[in-house]
Amino acid sequence: MKKKIILIVFSFLIQMNHLVAQNTLTLNDCREMALKNNKSIKVSEEKLLSAQEKRKIAFTNFLPNFQASGTYLYNSKNLSLLAEDALLPVGTMAPDGSFTLRPDQMGNQFDQYGRPLDRNGVPFNPATNPESIIFKDYALLPKEAMEFDIQNIFTLGIGFTQPIFMGGKILELYRISKTMEEMAKIQLDNSQVNLMVEVDEAYWRVVSLVNKYNLAKEYHQLLLKTSSNVEAMEEEGVATKSDALKVKVKLNEAEMTLAKAENGLSLSKMLLCQICSMPIDTDFNLSDELLEQEIIINNDINIANAINNRTETQLLNNVIEISKSAERVAFSKYLPNIVGTGNYLSTNPNTFNGFDKSFGGMFSFGIGIQVPIFHWGENYRTLKTAKIGVRIAELEREEAMEKMELQINQMHFKVREASKQKTMAKNNIINAKENLDNALIGFDYGIITTSDLMEAQTAYISAKSEKIDADINSIMTNLYLEKSLGNLNIKK
Repeated sequence: MKKKIILIVFSFLIQMNHLVAQNTLTLNDCREMALKNNKSIKVSEEKLLSAQEKRKIAFTNFLPNFQASGTYLYNSKNLSLLAEDALLPVGTMAPDGSFTLRPDQMGNQFDQYGRPLDRNGVPFNPATNPESIIFKDYALLPKEAMEFDIQNIFTLGIGFTQPIFMGGKILELYRISKTMEEMAKIQLDNSQVNLMVEVDEAYWRVVSLVNKYNLAKEYHQLLLKTSSNVEAMEEEGVATKSDALKVKVKLNEAEMTLAKAENGLSLSKMLLCQICSMPIDTDFNLSDELLEQEIIINNDINIANAINNRTETQLLNNVIEISKSAERVAFSKYLPNIVGTGNYLSTNPNTFNGFDKSFGGMFSFGIGIQVPIFHWGENYRTLKTAKIGVRIAELEREEAMEKMELQINQMHFKVREASKQKTMAKNNIINAKENLDNALIGFDYGIITTSDLMEAQTAYISAKSEKIDADINSIMTNLYLEKSLGNLNIKK
């Protein structure tokens, strides 16, 4: 029974420790939660998927385009090739295969030499003057024989178009789509880095306010103790009423400061919850609340490599590549376009079999060439505009790189300055603590006034507050330096 109770208690203690551990968040925990649930990151991921699909769409332009079509057409009238019945003269085929007439097939008179005479009695040559022939025999061609039923027409077709040479524009458009995909990846990384910086800012703001809140409580406790001592001294006649009122005023100020610190801490925790997609009322502790993190200053800085590592530089390089591709697309307007085509067309009525009521079709293949000749300088000006776009992109990159170099130097200077301030703040605490200890001793012996004691207490609390600010500032300036160097990468 005792063993069972011990096991239950031990299990309860383990669960409590687990719950406490769950309520203690590290900086990496906050980063992971924010990256996993942040809406702006999800938008960037969707934009990357969209860019990947657009790249796949651009690749399809290299491939043949197949299409099928079908139509139905109703006509109110049939097609007739003759307006009325036609009479066709009957002749004879000559030995050489040509059309000729025998004398008995001609209604003309003949002279004594056997030459046919026209209506005016003048001899003529039938081969050169066929209009003078009087045909004797005719064949009837009825009008109905040359009518075709086209009231219901069906057509079916299938074909393809294959680009052969389009001046290089298809290749350049595909390159642009690949570059856009790379830009979407870089923008996703950039969004993640910016979110990581935002999380760090909120995280260390909470750490700062936790320490400020604890410092406010410490100051409040100091003043409570001082107030109690001064009241006792007042009762003994050692201190005056004025001294007691001065302490109470300071105590009220400390209580107001404590309330403000508590409210500020609550609001900062809410902001961190919102960034990390946690419920807004989640209560938690942070693992770095003791501010024991050691900052290692990065003095080995290669500005050229740092600038190349920046996502901004990579994006500007991609913009230049897109501008150059746009220039090549503009140049392609000077070049011919060549495409190959193939089609199969089937119709009903069958035009290949006397308009019979059946489907009949044929294949066809061909090559089409289109050569630009002149369009009032449009192609020239388009190419010139594209070249200007390349120069603009290059100038913007140069300007951005100059600003990035200045930013890196400024951040490095701020990191060194923050490190010095941190050391000075640490020394100030030592001096302020020694001053407070001496003031307490002097107050106990009655050689230090209440105002001097409270001034020493205020100086001590102020020194500790400056130390907190210096620690946080050192952490944040180092973070901003790493960002400016392009070293803030998300571990996949």
